[in-house]
Amino acid sequence: MRLFSCDHCGNTLYFENAVCERCGHALGFVPEHGALISLEDDNGAWISPAFPGKRFLYCANAAHGACNWLIEAGNDGAYYCAACRHNDTIPDIGDPANLTRWQTIERAKKRLVYSLIRLGLPLETRAENPEHGLAFRFLADGETSAERVMTGHDSGIITIALSEADDAEREYRRTSMNEPYRTLLGHFRHEIGHHYWDLLVDGQPAQEPFRALFGDERADYGEALKAYYANGAPLGWMDTHISAYATAHPWEDFAESFAHLLHIIDTVEMAAAFGIRARPRTGDEALTLPPVTFDPYLEPDMATIIDNWIPLASLLNNLNRAIGQPDAYPFVLSQGVIDKLAFINMLVHQAPVLDQLDRLTSVE
Repeated sequence: MRLFSCDHCGNTLYFENAVCERCGHALGFVPEHGALISLEDDNGAWISPAFPGKRFLYCANAAHGACNWLIEAGNDGAYYCAACRHNDTIPDIGDPANLTRWQTIERAKKRLVYSLIRLGLPLETRAENPEHGLAFRFLADGETSAERVMTGHDSGIITIALSEADDAEREYRRTSMNEPYRTLLGHFRHEIGHHYWDLLVDGQPAQEPFRALFGDERADYGEALKAYYANGAPLGWMDTHISAYATAHPWEDFAESFAHLLHIIDTVEMAAAFGIRARPRTGDEALTLPPVTFDPYLEPDMATIIDNWIPLASLLNNLNRAIGQPDAYPFVLSQGVIDKLAFINMLVHQAPVLDQLDRLTSVE
């Protein structure tokens, strides 16, 4: 994630801002340009000095305090932005508690979609691709036949339990499941990993290299999960896996690794926005890194990203400890894990090219 600047007054802005706190101008995010812009009312639409001659509308979900993204006026009658157009089901927002939790979920979802757009990954809706298009279902317990909603993925449909937006409930689930880390954004990044396994690995040239690194996904998934919950992770799992849960099945290993790639890339980008530099080891001034100056979203070399990430993760963890909080990133990046991250980084950098070739082929 990057920092933004108000194009009216120069004030520093953050991704979720809908109003500039200095000049009072309305703000909106233009996803195709990655820009957060100031706005002036123009007879029912909005104009901005950043894009002369263009008129914008807010996403329909802005009316519920759940979105600050923009649509270009006259864009085929669209009412929802590039992120909200993927919503299949939202909770009953007539309930104030549901509305608050849904707003929280939407903030996390926007950060996910920001990353997917920056990486150029395919983002088809269910209307565009009925079999594998991306759709989100945000459900409250009791709204379906099951009393307790389970977060998960099924052929492009990602379900997020509304209760995960409640800090106390999420912490209860984290501790009861013995997880070192559990966040809404983490859920989104994990489940989208399953989605892109379907698109980028399954039946693709990357499938055999995937099996060599992660294992054979043809192993029975249900039985693998039963074994994991009965026995836990095997000894020495940290040498090869990013988390204990990643050992359950190759699909989960890929999804966990995909999530961590997004954690790392997005945090390195924010460090670059703040001009942060970190020293890998104390007492060695020669190893002091300059501020991050590259764009991690465009960096194909995982080693470069990792070289910046490891000291940054140490900084994050020690800042948290200094104020009595648990580690922000309680994970170890072994060489085996780094190899998996590099594989996924390679995949996501190839995806825009492959997607363009598919489109050209379909046109022909």
